[in-house]
Amino acid sequence: MKIENLFYGDRIKLAAVREEDAETMFKWGEDAEYLRNVDTDLALPYTLKQMESEGSPSSHEVYFRLRTLADDVLIGFVAIHGIEWNNRIGQLAVGIGNTDYRGKGYGSEAVRLILRYAFYELNLNRVGLDVIEYNKQAIRTYEKAGFLHEGRVRSAVLRDGNSYDRIMMGILYSEWNESAKA
Repeated sequence: MKIENLFYGDRIKLAAVREEDAETMFKWGEDAEYLRNVDTDLALPYTLKQMESEGSPSSHEVYFRLRTLADDVLIGFVAIHGIEWNNRIGQLAVGIGNTDYRGKGYGSEAVRLILRYAFYELNLNRVGLDVIEYNKQAIRTYEKAGFLHEGRVRSAVLRDGNSYDRIMMGILYSEWNESAKA
């Protein structure tokens, strides 16, 4: 299957890190809902200096900023991290930081784009992820992309006096390739 442009989808593109992005992402760090959905760690705003170093090149990670095709607006990020080249596996991370673009299918498109990149360009065989059980929208996005539930880590995240499970999901190249053909 020939791809016209590996980095472009219908409405967004996988873009390189730009120096001016740090200021925008710094503001996203003040959005507790965003922070609590994108990570299981403490919801703690990053400094501007920390944001400037995010997405630095690594041999075990590919990291992209998500930008709209129409007007080049920064809306989020997507990465495959924890890559084990010998096992051909990696972990997905995605976040739509710009509130104007949440719940409108941009996350789904970002997942489709990064999976295409992971399987066609990185030659991975498996992409996994974990998501907090209360993040129902993300779970639906991953299921729609073909991820299967593989397990859960019980009571792994404590938020607001409640404990939540971490849902482990994964997709294999063969599963993705079948769904991409359909």
